[in-house]
Amino acid sequence: MSAIGAVSSCSCLHPGVWLLKPGLQKMSSVGLHTAARCAAKDYYEVLVLGGGAGGITMSARMKRKVGAGNVAVVEPSKTHYYQPLWTLVGGGAKQLAASARPMGSVMPTGVEWIKSQVTALDPDKNCVWLENDVKVSYKYLIIALGISLHYEKIKGLPEGFNHPKIGSNYSAQTVEKTWKALQDFKEGNAIFTFPNTPVKCAGAPQKIMYLSDAYLRKTGKRSKANIMFNTALGVIFGVKKYADALLEVIKERNLAVNYRRNLIEVRADKQEAVFENLDKPGVTEVHQYEMLHVTPPMGPPAVLVNSPVSDESGWVDVDKETLQHKKYPNVFGIGDCTNLPTSKTAAAVAAQSGVLDKTISLVMKNKLPVKKYDGYTSCPLVTGYNKVILAEFDYNAQPLETFPIDQSKERTTMYHMKADMMPLLYWNALLKGYWGGPAPVRKLMHLGLK
Repeated sequence: MSAIGAVSSCSCLHPGVWLLKPGLQKMSSVGLHTAARCAAKDYYEVLVLGGGAGGITMSARMKRKVGAGNVAVVEPSKTHYYQPLWTLVGGGAKQLAASARPMGSVMPTGVEWIKSQVTALDPDKNCVWLENDVKVSYKYLIIALGISLHYEKIKGLPEGFNHPKIGSNYSAQTVEKTWKALQDFKEGNAIFTFPNTPVKCAGAPQKIMYLSDAYLRKTGKRSKANIMFNTALGVIFGVKKYADALLEVIKERNLAVNYRRNLIEVRADKQEAVFENLDKPGVTEVHQYEMLHVTPPMGPPAVLVNSPVSDESGWVDVDKETLQHKKYPNVFGIGDCTNLPTSKTAAAVAAQSGVLDKTISLVMKNKLPVKKYDGYTSCPLVTGYNKVILAEFDYNAQPLETFPIDQSKERTTMYHMKADMMPLLYWNALLKGYWGGPAPVRKLMHLGLK
């Protein structure tokens, strides 16, 4: 019987006194009071919400802890995408098909795949609600629901994508349109945007600009192009070391950057993009475009907004060092859906997965978590078809580099790592729960220098 078909109407137990108070030094056995097993497939020792990078990775790790039959993943999508590859797909360097695999092929063997969508979370009763009023209970919950794209918050989208000259590397449905718009470019403005919201992979909106510049140079069209990056931010990148390097690239390639400009409307039939000047609310600018790459506004998944597990902005409210929920000790978060104050990248998920694995292991033994996540994240800043600046940094926006070289320099080796090695590492190590980020490599590298 399927996970959905087997769910009964039995209720989840109220957790009573298990909420931890600040300063409590040790979790008691009552501290993780959980719902009783009601019937087959309506209760799991570990329930994972989301089948993206964080969800699949943690389900593989949890399988080894509690056994495959005690772990379930709630995920409605039939396809799993390695999204970091979409920068190269939009630039014509990779095929979209290379980023996709059937969800069933990445789901750990024996782990229950619940092909449904979460509609509500009830952490006080240790259960979640799925479509069709299906209820599933858990002992431990891992929330890995990712981030939601909101093209509709830009007037004229998403319907504007039905027109030519416009694309977006953030969606499987629109990434190939970016490459088509680049190929069809004749002359005029090539505009690249960054929204006034948190985004996943904050470097991606400008990576496609650098690739477009390289392509237009290669095809002899660069002299006919005015390339501009209109960003809602006040800086080109949040870490000064890499920002300085990028500004040199921008200057050298004659790229225009307009700060504090937020895309609010696309008039695709006229090939016009409307931006608000964030320093002068209400003041707008209209730019004609020959090519437009849109980075959409983003936000927490709808099910998390006003949820008991979320903060005021809708992000899962976790301790930034342990990834354990601040209120519910048997609830954990990983990846883009959390309020961790670091960039939302697959590299961050890798580092978080190792910490979260240790955190849950200790919680399962009624011990306090000790492993601390330092905010490590990475952004391979693609600056051409064979060049990458490898940005790695921590919570304090300080470089946290793996290799004993100056990673702010453009390097061909780092491009091949981004384009060829990282996908292999993702599919064969991260998703199988065997890779927790580059920290061990970094330690070995630095020890070798002593």
